[in-house]
Order: sequence, then structure tokens, then C-alpha cells
Amino acid sequence: MNIKINKLSLIATLRTVTLIIGILFSIISLSQTNKPATDYLKVPGPIVFNKSTYKLSWSSHPSAAYYKQEYLPAGNTANSFKKIILLEVLAGDSKPADLVNAKIAELKILKETNPVVNYETFQKNGEYMLDFLISENASDGKINILERNVYRYKSGVDKTGKKYVMLFGVSERSYGSESDSFLNALKKTRSVLTNAVATFLIPKITL
Repeated sequence: MNIKINKLSLIATLRTVTLIIGILFSIISLSQTNKPATDYLKVPGPIVFNKSTYKLSWSSHPSAAYYKQEYLPAGNTANSFKKIILLEVLAGDSKPADLVNAKIAELKILKETNPVVNYETFQKNGEYMLDFLISENASDGKINILERNVYRYKSGVDKTGKKYVMLFGVSERSYGSESDSFLNALKKTRSVLTNAVATFLIPKITL
């Protein structure tokens, strides 16, 4: 059953945060290695989402407060995935709204030079969601990569009492000539992924 999520009224003045959960372009991935990924967040895995199984494929802990983990389904690779799950955590006293607004600020800048970029925000029960579309375009304007992302932000406290904000994100991609069919399908089924992310039981973590 679909759930209803009230639209979030965007805050006019966007506050700057020292670290933004979610890189500017998730399509410009950090380089992957052949080393086994470290489960910094101690997430019971694999993650099962929408009847698909996602296994930890890559992780990073670049600062004391920031963690990033990526999960891929079978048959997908970091450089040519069709679907991916992101778990990102920022420890400390930041609020979900701060991170959502910072990401929106990024998207507004991207939209100035890329008309494909689009986004919508939602709020429910203290959590925030950001549903957005981005692309990587060739010099002639043709779309090389088209990516739809649904990010869900929520605050939490781990079992040791540490506060954090978590991003649970699902990304879906198409490549090259697939973009038209990807967009047509998105028009018909857009709410399916949004609702799946909104109702997903996000795993507990330990920092």
C-alpha cells in the first residue's frame, strides 16, 4: 500500500554544513579496489530490498565522523551498475534537514547547466526524503548516464549512545540509448521506488 508523504517546504536560507552526506555526482564514483570491503557500520547483511539481495561491495571511512558503504546486487559492478544501495553516516549533532538542504543547493547549481536535473523533497515523522534525477552528458548534449536517486535521511543513536544522521539511498541507472525507455518507465512507476524507500526498515548500525 502506498504511503502519503507531505511535501517539505524548502527553507529559503540554506545552511552550510562541514560535510555533506552524498557526493555531488553519485555517478562519478570513487575508485573501487579488489580488497574486501570493511563493514564499518556493522550492518547485518546482506541487505534485502524490493526482493533483491544487495551485498557490501565498497566502503570508506575518510574522517572520524563520516562513513560510506555501497551495496550491489548480483551481476552489477561499481562502474556499470543498474542499481546500487548507499548507506552514509555522519556522526555528531547535525540534523537531517541541514543535509537535505545542502544537497538541494548542489542540485540547484547543477541544474543551471543541465536541464535534466530535477528533484522533489518530502518530509514525514522527522525524516526527510529527496528524489532526484541527474545525468552525465556528452559534449553534443546526448545523455551518457541517467541516474535516478531516492535518498532518505534520518537521525539516530547507536547502542553506545553516539548520535548520527544516516542517509539510506537507492540509485537506478540507464546508459546511452536506454535513457528514453528509462524516462518513460519512470513516468509510470516513479512512486514505486519512492514508497519502497520510505517504508524500508533501515538496519541498525554501530559506530
